[in-house]
Amino acid sequence: MIKTKRVYEKPERNDGVRILVERLWPRGIKKEDLKMNDWLKDLGASKELRKWYGHNPEKWKEFKKRYFKELKTKPEQLSYIRDAAKQRNITFLYSAKDTKHNNAVALKEYLDKKL
Repeated sequence: MIKTKRVYEKPERNDGVRILVERLWPRGIKKEDLKMNDWLKDLGASKELRKWYGHNPEKWKEFKKRYFKELKTKPEQLSYIRDAAKQRNITFLYSAKDTKHNNAVALKEYLDKKL
């Protein structure tokens, strides 16, 4: 199972493997304070896509389309996640305030369709 969670939320036992999926380090958190197993920054949306999107929910559908196209160029990282998800829970960590429109949610949707 794949879940999403803001980096500011407390870790839970059932989080499983906690993976930060943002290109940029979250504000206000020290690296040693974030309980995570991995940081796959290459799975975050590109700088250009992030700037274009600007966290505008009206662009969400087009953002996902463009982001999914970017994800197709990252087979190794996606394979790593698919393999891990077969073994245990995965939690994608993100820092966006919008819990419904962010790259972790889009990545989960993409992988749910592929798994």
